[in-house]
Amino acid sequence: MTWTFGSDLAAWLPAARPAVAARPVVNTLLLTVMEGLERSGPDAYGPGTPLFGSWTGPDGRVAGAVLRTPPHPLLVGALPPEALTALGTALAADPLFAGVDALNARRADARFLASAWGRPTTVSEENRLYRLGGLRAPDPAPAGRVRTADASDLPLLRDWAAAFQREAGLRGTVPEALLRDRLSYGGTLLWEDGGGPVSMAGFHRPVARAARVGPVYTPPAHRGRGYAAGVTHAVSEAAYAAGATEVLLFTDLAHPTSNGVYRRLGYVPVEDRTELLAA
Repeated sequence: MTWTFGSDLAAWLPAARPAVAARPVVNTLLLTVMEGLERSGPDAYGPGTPLFGSWTGPDGRVAGAVLRTPPHPLLVGALPPEALTALGTALAADPLFAGVDALNARRADARFLASAWGRPTTVSEENRLYRLGGLRAPDPAPAGRVRTADASDLPLLRDWAAAFQREAGLRGTVPEALLRDRLSYGGTLLWEDGGGPVSMAGFHRPVARAARVGPVYTPPAHRGRGYAAGVTHAVSEAAYAAGATEVLLFTDLAHPTSNGVYRRLGYVPVEDRTELLAA
């Protein structure tokens, strides 16, 4: 039983994918990042040398994975207990992790890794994973209509994606290549009212029959009118139409309003994830 770490995407992907895809709901973050890396290369999410890790279990098969694409946190998938213990040891002692200053893991796993890390940490964000049970239309329905974004919307999408990143406190920027890729499969929807866009929502391509909604963004001037509920309902339908059998999304637990909106649309909680920042 051992971890194998490196920066060779071509070697890591086929080894890690089966184990990650076997649990597509709880591994949705890993799966969508893996898909983006496969399509756009190791610098898809920013410059810097990535770090990939795979855990080989006692039967010789890969049973878990982690990855980091700088400047983003170390992303930890669902792991067996022995893999989590060994990762904690590596995090504290292996020079490969010297540049890692943040990690994102399931809540209980994050607590364990924080203790093993040996560095002071603070919780920078807590998110709840939801899966769609039975989709319900927003009531009351918001004014306006939905449409699929196209290339003419790119300037707006750049601005709104950057605003979402700032408000959410996320690292890095959203590369235009990723915005364009999402347009290529109809993965960004805009809600329009009063002659122009007032809200947006996107979804990742289905991977292992699971698609994750996000981001959902409404500029401050347009909030409180139900637009986010309308566009989230529409994008959830679009994810099903694209072939997903599981539709997922994350919400920041610090924002009770959005959590309430998604519950009313039929999303049900699965688990919580914690992002830790090291001093």
